[in-house]
Amino acid sequence: MAAKTAYENYLNDVSLPETGIDALLEVLKLRQEGDDTFVGDSIDFVGPRVFGGQVLAQALLSAAYTLTHDKPCHSLHGYFLRGGDIRLPITYQVRRLRDGRSLSAREVIAVQYVEGLDKDGQKVTKEQVIFSMIASFSPMEGGLEYQGRMPSYPAPETLKTEQQLKHALVDKVPEPLRLRFMRERPIEMRPIHPQDPINPAPTYPRHAFWVRVHELGEQPVAIHQAVLAFISDYYLAGTSLLGHGLTLTTPGMQMASIDHSMHFHRPFDVTEFLLYDMWSDTTSHAKGLNHGQFWQNGHLVASTQQECLMRKHPVKDI
Repeated sequence: MAAKTAYENYLNDVSLPETGIDALLEVLKLRQEGDDTFVGDSIDFVGPRVFGGQVLAQALLSAAYTLTHDKPCHSLHGYFLRGGDIRLPITYQVRRLRDGRSLSAREVIAVQYVEGLDKDGQKVTKEQVIFSMIASFSPMEGGLEYQGRMPSYPAPETLKTEQQLKHALVDKVPEPLRLRFMRERPIEMRPIHPQDPINPAPTYPRHAFWVRVHELGEQPVAIHQAVLAFISDYYLAGTSLLGHGLTLTTPGMQMASIDHSMHFHRPFDVTEFLLYDMWSDTTSHAKGLNHGQFWQNGHLVASTQQECLMRKHPVKDI
């Protein structure tokens, strides 16, 4: 019998919460505990560790809530320092670095308070930093305009949803993983070139999805940007694995996001379809570099980049 994957080791007898749009909006409701301190809760989006997209979204909102004038974010640069625990709240500590006439900059540190032991074996509560980010905000203004051409892919209406594709594959999924595999995401995703997640073949490391969020309701720009940041962490790291014919569920596969950057170029609406085009140009020294672009109605609205840790450990039969 082959060794179990990390996903299989995560017991499926736990109660899996709903992960629809209401659940996503709930985790974006931060509690303010000071002028520059906010607290957010987690939902099991991908397993026992906090989903990186959730941390990105909550950190971005924490920074936005400290602005004295409403400005959209134009760039963020973050580092995932530790895997967060979904059972514990996350405290976002915001530092106001600059407030100019146009640009405002914020540093955000995300921490969790975990139980541990001191050198004498006594129980203590330790502050554990799981994420750090610097974000910059600036109002939209006129100026020189240029962009490349939007990639040509089949229209979203001609493609099956990710959930429909899952139904066709569920019999291939090991029994312990089926409940988690079939959970619906809080966003609609329509893969353009679907990959077999169980028995993938090596392919050129590029893929794309049409994405949108239903029933979001009327929301400020900060929420739209936070939701897009949340979406941006789906499948981006896995792009590095396409060229190797591997997936996150491959036995012995260890993978984690190291950093994540994002630039917002133009206004957009996450309730309408966006094209998320992703590619990887190199993997080396147990790391992979991945890039992504969001397009809507022919306009490049956001770009993202992420480096990930990727290790393939030998698997021993047991």
